[in-house]
Amino acid sequence: MARSILILGGGTAGWLTAAYLARALGSEASGGPRITLLESPDIGIIGVGEGTFPTIRNTLRYLGIDEGDFIRATGATFKQGIRFDDWVETPRPGERRSFLHPFEAPFHADDADLVGWWLLQDPATRAPFAQAVTIQNRVAEANRAPKRPDEGDYAGPLNYAYHFDAASFAGVLADRARALGVRHLQGTLTAAPLDDQGHIARVDTAEHGTLTADLYVDCSGFRAELIGEALGSPLRSVRDQLFTDRALACKRPYARPDAPLASTTIAAAHEGGWIWDIGLAHAHGVGCVYSSAHMDDDRAEAILRGYLGVGDGDLSVRHIEFEAGYRERQWVGNTVAVGLAAGFLEPLEATGVVMIEAAVAMIAELFPHTGPIDAPARRFNELMAARYANIVNFLKLHYCLSRRDEPFWRDNGDAASIPDRLRDLLDQWRYRPPSRYDFTLDVESFAFFNYQYILYGMEFRTDLTGVSPDRAALREAERLSARIRGFGERASADLPSHRALIERINAIAPATAA
Repeated sequence: MARSILILGGGTAGWLTAAYLARALGSEASGGPRITLLESPDIGIIGVGEGTFPTIRNTLRYLGIDEGDFIRATGATFKQGIRFDDWVETPRPGERRSFLHPFEAPFHADDADLVGWWLLQDPATRAPFAQAVTIQNRVAEANRAPKRPDEGDYAGPLNYAYHFDAASFAGVLADRARALGVRHLQGTLTAAPLDDQGHIARVDTAEHGTLTADLYVDCSGFRAELIGEALGSPLRSVRDQLFTDRALACKRPYARPDAPLASTTIAAAHEGGWIWDIGLAHAHGVGCVYSSAHMDDDRAEAILRGYLGVGDGDLSVRHIEFEAGYRERQWVGNTVAVGLAAGFLEPLEATGVVMIEAAVAMIAELFPHTGPIDAPARRFNELMAARYANIVNFLKLHYCLSRRDEPFWRDNGDAASIPDRLRDLLDQWRYRPPSRYDFTLDVESFAFFNYQYILYGMEFRTDLTGVSPDRAALREAERLSARIRGFGERASADLPSHRALIERINAIAPATAA
């Protein structure tokens, strides 16, 4: 007899889990597990504009979702990376210093050491790192799209992800999950008692009575109804390393309908955190992320108003509180947590959706069709906890290298707040650039070149004076850098503007459902 799965909670985590497991494990009608999603009206969706990783393209393709339909339904736009404003130093009035973390890896040639060549250039005159090693920097700066209108779904010359409206995205995933055979119930959880093994015995609801399953998936957000409330798996706080714990979020219309549309998330540093600015098709989602230990709510709202240029009474904001942390035991007995119920660090670098993707792909791969339902639990917990810990390192990297002179930023530079693993790597990177050998693929969300973009965007110094450079490789790297400049100029001229491509996609009639 096929097993059963009960997913508690909708939103992106719940519906992505439901659709992915139905696609990977098959529907009940085809001999797969019976998958039910219980959606509670009192568990809301966090987010006014969501950023993603390029991995989302493979996920959507795997689920059989048409790219154009997805873009039209969610107000989506293309994302080519993140632009960091004023993270290096406190800006002077009227000044802005920026660097880009693009999705494209640096150009590589076996006979050209591009990174080493760049590090040996004069810091006062060399081009910014991302501009020197990839064409995507120029394309993004010119507000061009990463692909042409005639290129196929999820394809294009440049790597990309999306910005989209989170609630609309959950709706797209829900439609696809139901089409794949997922049973959808709406109801309120009233109790989740444990059996004599300390596992979830059943889920009681006001509307549907008792529900049981072989595997329960907790997608109930910060409430963590099963993994936290019922099973008591503790949250490991990383508040001593990542200080932000509050956000104010809002949506704002564009000043004019033909305003240039950025294809990057903007992350603008301020005295006690940073502001996100995500461009959707018809509005942009903006939020102020901050540390309540360094700034009160009124000051945060004043900073957000100043960024948007709005006065009192002209802004409706949503207050979000969070604790940076994750559960080291995300799979306990017959229950596994996905999404915010498993952990949340902070909005920087948009790791929320990619952690859902990582978790659900692993559940699908390791799902035991027979035998103990918790057989994969130990390995799942090891891999997910390691992935969260490594993301903490990457996020902390952004903060601890800053030379901004405000209490929040000075505290982030305190060595005691930097994870041991990151401190060790930084000590090594003072004399060599990050390498692929620094990381283990299965527990990483970011590659070595992602670290390079942040390190050198933040003006970290790697001293190569003790290295005997390969002169031929450096000469070839200089020639390659010149070609990159030419490629970037041609790409910026050939690719359509980001807004033009989005408007063209939105003008096309939806595809006929298969």
